Formats: sequence, C-alpha cells, structure tokens
Amino acid sequence: MPEAHTTPPLERDLLVAEAQRRAGLDDLGDTWFFEPLDKLLEVEKRESQLHEAGTKAEAERIVGYLVNRLGRVDLLKKHPEILDEQVNVGCAIISLGRTGSTKTHRMLAASPNHAFLKWWEGMFPYPFPGEEIGHPVQRRALAQSIHDRIPKRPEVRVTEMDDADEEAYLIDQSFVGTMIECFLWVPGFIEWQNTYDQIKGYEELKVTLQILQWQDPSRRGKRWILKSPTHMSAPRALLQAFPDSLMVQTHRHPLRTVPSHCSMITPLIRSKTDAISVEEIGRFTSKRWADMAADLIDLRDEIGDDRFIDIPYDTTTQDPLRACRDVYDRMGARWTPEDEAAIQNWLDNNKREKWSPHIYDYEKHGLSEEIIEQDYARYIARHCS
Repeated sequence: MPEAHTTPPLERDLLVAEAQRRAGLDDLGDTWFFEPLDKLLEVEKRESQLHEAGTKAEAERIVGYLVNRLGRVDLLKKHPEILDEQVNVGCAIISLGRTGSTKTHRMLAASPNHAFLKWWEGMFPYPFPGEEIGHPVQRRALAQSIHDRIPKRPEVRVTEMDDADEEAYLIDQSFVGTMIECFLWVPGFIEWQNTYDQIKGYEELKVTLQILQWQDPSRRGKRWILKSPTHMSAPRALLQAFPDSLMVQTHRHPLRTVPSHCSMITPLIRSKTDAISVEEIGRFTSKRWADMAADLIDLRDEIGDDRFIDIPYDTTTQDPLRACRDVYDRMGARWTPEDEAAIQNWLDNNKREKWSPHIYDYEKHGLSEEIIEQDYARYIARHCS
C-alpha cells in the first residue's frame, strides 16, 4: 500500500520537513525562496481566512512545490551538464489576461520550429526517482488524473495535456508571480511583492527550461515561445533573464477582459474561503491589473519599444496569420510554408465557436464601465484608442 501522507499546518519548517520526508531528499539548494514563502505564509494567516479544506489544499500545494524543488536540486547534482543546455527564447507574451494571448501563444507554438511548455509539464516538470529519461509515464499518468478532475465550464476551453501552456505554474513554484493571487486572497503579499525583485524566480524558470530541453532533445535549436500574464508583475526580471527575446503584448479593451478575468479567478479564491466577497475580489483585481499595465507603460517609456511588439485583438481574431508573421519579422525569424501550414492547421482545429460565449457581468464583481475605464485610463489611451 502507498505510504499515507500527513498534511502539515501552514508553518514553513513543518512544510519543509514533510516535503523532505515525501521526497526522501534533504537538499533544497539556495533557500532564497524562504523570503517570499515566509511572507506568503504570514499574509495567509492574517488575511486569507482559509477554511479547513482551503488550509489543507494550500499546505498540499506548498509541499508539492517543495518536493519538486528537492527533486530539481538532486537532478542537477546528478546531471550538471543540464546547465550547458542553450535555451533560445524567441519571444515571451506579456499581456493582460483575456486579450488573445493564449490564441497567439498556441498559434506560434504550433510551428515545428518552436518549443513550448506543455500543460502536463507545468504540473510535473522534473523526472521522478527511477524514471527513464524521455519516458515520463508516471508523471503523465499523475498529471492526467489531475486533468480529469478539472471542472468543465462551457465558456472556458479546457487545456489538453499536450497543449502549450503558461509558465505561471513554474514561476509559482518559486513563490512569486501572480498565480498566487488567482487562488488566494493575499493583498498584503501583493503589496510586498510590488517592491521585490523576482529575478531569482526567473533564473529558476530558465533552469527549468534547460531541464525540459535536456529531457527532450528534439527541442534543441528551436525557439521557445513563452507566455503568461504573470510576467506583467516582473517585466524587468523577464527582460533580464531572457535578454535576446522579443516581448509580445496582445491588447483588448478592458471592458471586455476585466469581468472575464474576475469570473475566472473568483471561484478559485472562494474554493478556499467563504469570507471574501465576490465584490471585494472584483474591485481589487481590476485595480491590481490596471496598476501592472501602467507600470509596463512606464517601463516602455523608460527603455523604448525596441524589444516590444503590440498585437490588437482585432488582428488576432480577424487576421491571425498576419499577427504571427509580424512576430516572426520582429524575432528575425524566417516565415516558411511549413510554419504557415502548421499554424493554419491549428486554426482550423480550434475555431472559437466550439465554446460557449463568455458572459461579461460588471455588477456581479462590484464593477461598472466607469470604474474599469477609470482604472485603465492610461492603458486604454495607449493601446485601445
């Protein structure tokens, strides 16, 4: 019978000890991440108001991430050659959610000349003990069991196991980024992180890409295509970690994106607490992402637009091949008939009418057109006029 696991309380030393017990490993490597983890745990106790099931789920999330970290440190000890992998990030999509960023990402990822993170790899990026490299049977099976339990919502496309997916799950394992706030009510952590340099998390993201490429040598020589709204919280770290990559910003009017984003994260947060209202989440979320959008405008004003390309939502939806060609041009990549055929095939198999339309409800989330337009005034003037 499999060994029973005990879920520890939300105390760092106890979480670490349980992860070490489960992994059968002790070395966590550089413990820089204790600082954001400790701050997160402090804020959870003060603000998150987790119910019993939410507390257990959060403890298991943290333990799982620590188990992954232990495995990564052990893997790099055994295979130091992994750090010799040359990872070429062609572009990173750094956009507000619901702006066409996922479509842009998956179109670009469809090219046989590109590499990307698969959904299941975001769950379990590192080989399990005893795993034959290149044959992740147990990891895929465990990821499939998680995938099978994801609630189906008619207006939301289910990400399949091998679909291109966000790096947010990887960055979240460093206890930084915006994935945290999509599942927990932690305004105090967000305020703290606004002044925290996330570069260590992005350095770990690069190492994880090296590990994924080492496990699958067919990715060598290809351009990695990255994407996640979490990059909005750390654009300088993203630029520093991948200095040769193009930054792609997709744009859509916030009146269409903010209510949609709120409707996605609200049930996730409220699955762990009954004490935070839908209106609180909506109002905070709108202002939070508006502030990040404004910060990115400030950065572009400071460093210029040489490393950025903007793609309006209308281009993504009405002329998607043009959107992709524009990105290729800015990456300095050659657009080939092979690329076009692969992307067109993805488009043919992923038509929007396969899913129900999303309902945009401002009032439910404590918002209005006036509030959203005020929050996003700078972004609208810059990118949606």
